[in-house]
Amino acid sequence: MSELQRQSIEELSAQQVAKLLADGRILLIDVREPDEFAAQRIAGALLYPLSTFDASMLPPDEPRRLVFQCGSGKRSAMAAAARLAAGAGDVAHLAGGIGAWTAAGFPVIRLDPATGKAVTE
Repeated sequence: MSELQRQSIEELSAQQVAKLLADGRILLIDVREPDEFAAQRIAGALLYPLSTFDASMLPPDEPRRLVFQCGSGKRSAMAAAARLAAGAGDVAHLAGGIGAWTAAGFPVIRLDPATGKAVTE
């Protein structure tokens, strides 16, 4: 089996990502734009917009594995593919993005338009 065939993009469910985050085993990278991140985000996610994304600038997958996340899963899959192309081994992203996360009932931090403050719901 060639090196390219061994490489893959793993699609993680919201439940898997929530467990890995709670266990401190992953670094969640949100590749949406700053306004999307400010409006609603997963606690603990770091912002690295796809519009300025450079996979070679990311840290190695140790001690925590990198997992990409976006709104629906499309941009995070693109970021994961860029990470593979930059020479990383297997990479992962949140299938369905933050939409799948909220549909599964997991909390998000969002901006309350009435107060301008961040709230967890």
